[in-house]
Parts: sequence; structure tokens; C-alpha cells
Amino acid sequence: MLAVRGANGAGKSSLLRLIAGLLRPSAGLLALDGGDEELSIGEQAHYVGHQDPLKPSLRVAENLAFWRDLFGGSGDIIGGLEELGASALAQVPALYLSAGQRRRVSLARLLLVPRPIWLLDEPNSSLDERGQMLLTRIMEKHLARGGMIVAATHGALGATPTRQLLLASKMGRVRASEAAL
Repeated sequence: MLAVRGANGAGKSSLLRLIAGLLRPSAGLLALDGGDEELSIGEQAHYVGHQDPLKPSLRVAENLAFWRDLFGGSGDIIGGLEELGASALAQVPALYLSAGQRRRVSLARLLLVPRPIWLLDEPNSSLDERGQMLLTRIMEKHLARGGMIVAATHGALGATPTRQLLLASKMGRVRASEAAL
């Protein structure tokens, strides 16, 4: 697990988007050592960004079914929601969810389609204490199964990162340094 830290604008979200394949590097190459050579890094990763991609008119279960089917998964929607304490929301239209509920539903997508890499941008955003605890639990399970997590964060993550990357921005240039934990 890598925790990516830095001030606003330092490039944390951009780094995650580069890894996910949503942005192209202006120079150089991103490669995954030990990954599936037939797939891009983005195809081997889940990206959970700042905005929760839920269609307001669809119920929670319908939103999750869309994402699961789009990415070729077969995970149990209700089981995924249960792991994040949100199973009671399955039939609620996404329009009526609070910010914390939206975040829990978005994080449930991680459990529906197995991918070795999770790219999480401020994953604790809008979560209450219980939500943060449940997120920690699913992160620890993913890591225990040999998964990788790259998380951009300003605060504590719950699960203990094994490495930390500090990004600093100065006059439009990004400087990275590894920090000891």
C-alpha cells in the first residue's frame, strides 16, 4: 500500500489518473512489474475518484449492476453493500443519498469486480467513523489477498501504508520524495 501525500495541487489526483490510464504521460512510460502483460495498468485497476459516479435516477443496486456488468464482474451487489454497511440502500434512488452514503456505494464497486490494484483518491472523504472502519476492513482484506492500493490522502487511512510518497509542487513542477513511515 502506497499513501500519496502532498498539498492541494501537488499532483496526487493526477498521479492516480495517470496510473488508471485516464491521463497520458507527457513523457516516459508507466509499467506494472508482474502484472498481466496483455492488459493495461488501468484494466487491472479500480479507480475511485473524488466524484461518485452514480446516476441519480437509478436505484443503488441498478447503479452497481451497471458498473459490475460494464467491467465484466460477477460480484454480489447486496454482499458488497453489506461489507460497507449500506445494504439497506439497495432500492433507494441515488438522488436521495447523502454524501457519505454515495461514497459507501461507490466504494462497494471495488468488491464487485476483482482487480489487483485499487487507486483511491481521498477514500475517507465524507465517511463517518463507522464508514472509515468498514473501508479499513475491506482495504486490509484486499492487501491480505495480495492486492495493491495506491491512495491519495491528506489524512489517516486506517490501514497502515507500507510506503509513503510525498509530492511537492513548486512553480508548476512536481517533486516527489519517499518518506519513511
